[in-house]
Amino acid sequence: MNKRIELFLRRQQRVRNRLRKSGTGRVRLAVHRSGKHIYAQVIDDREGRTVASASTLEKDFRGAGKSGANVDAAREVGTLIAKRAVDAGIKDVMFDRSGFLYHGRIKALADAAREGGLNF
Repeated sequence: MNKRIELFLRRQQRVRNRLRKSGTGRVRLAVHRSGKHIYAQVIDDREGRTVASASTLEKDFRGAGKSGANVDAAREVGTLIAKRAVDAGIKDVMFDRSGFLYHGRIKALADAAREGGLNF
């Protein structure tokens, strides 16, 4: 296996294990980043369902030649996921960065979600 992929998978497992160990009963804000888009979901692991989601694939982001692969798009997704989670009655979440390093788009999304009213 490629060394870079192996390191990513190790980081991903390490983050998930820490979240499981802390197990405070909060829902999880899971983030995925690809080369062209960024996705965020608020997941309730007890019930096994997605409470809220947002991504750059939605119609709001597709128009006007916007890119889904930059920090501005990540900020918009962060504010949108925070608004949808607060509307669903959720304020406290655990941040699951899914093995991605906490900088750039991931950090921008997290900061925007915090400003939007989520606590983590």
